Formats: sequence, C-alpha cells, structure tokens
Amino acid sequence: MSAPATTSDTSGHHEPSKFHVYIQIAMILAVITGVEVVLVYMPIVKWLVVTALVVLSAVKFMFVIFFFMHLRWDKVFCTILFFIGLILAGFTMFALLHLFGSEAGKPLSAAALDFARLAIG
Repeated sequence: MSAPATTSDTSGHHEPSKFHVYIQIAMILAVITGVEVVLVYMPIVKWLVVTALVVLSAVKFMFVIFFFMHLRWDKVFCTILFFIGLILAGFTMFALLHLFGSEAGKPLSAAALDFARLAIG
C-alpha cells in the first residue's frame, strides 16, 4: 500500500517576506510624510492643520515602533514600559510649552522691572 498524497490548500500562495512588508511600510510612511508636507502649505484653518499633523505623526510613530523597532513581537511588559515613558514625555512637553508659551516671550512691564531692581539690590 502506498501512502496517500497530501495536497495543501495554500499551494501556489506565497506569504510576503519581511523585506516586502518593510518596503510596504516604508512606502506608507513616505506617503504620510508627503501628505504632511502638503498639508502645511494648504490654506486651511490652523487648528485643523495642527490636529491632522498630530494624528498623522501618531500613525507614523506607531508604524515605526511596532515594526521597525520590533515592539510588535516584544513582550507586553516592554510595550507598557515604552508607552509609560511616552506618556510622561508628552506631559512634560505639554507643561514646557505652557510654561514657556507666548506670555514668557513678552517684555517685562515697568512694575516688574522695578520689582526686579529692588530684588537685586
């Protein structure tokens, strides 16, 4: 008796290699970057441009960390640690932007200058 021949349903179908996946992701990132550059020069409302840029940057960030930094295949604990650091960095940046915002760039008033002169001596 001979053994029965086994046929696979996936014969003829090739799974894309990691190289092709990386090239596809790089193409997607290039398109997103192009959209961001064009978006900056569009005559639309500033808050909409900033919101769109933040969202597109977040999408690019996720692609990079999950595929190129291999966070997708890492342990969940490492991913959680990474995002804790990201959240802390985001809050720090938010605080610094508000701390050194437009009010910090204005010249001191005469009363504030008199107070500074008194404090110095």
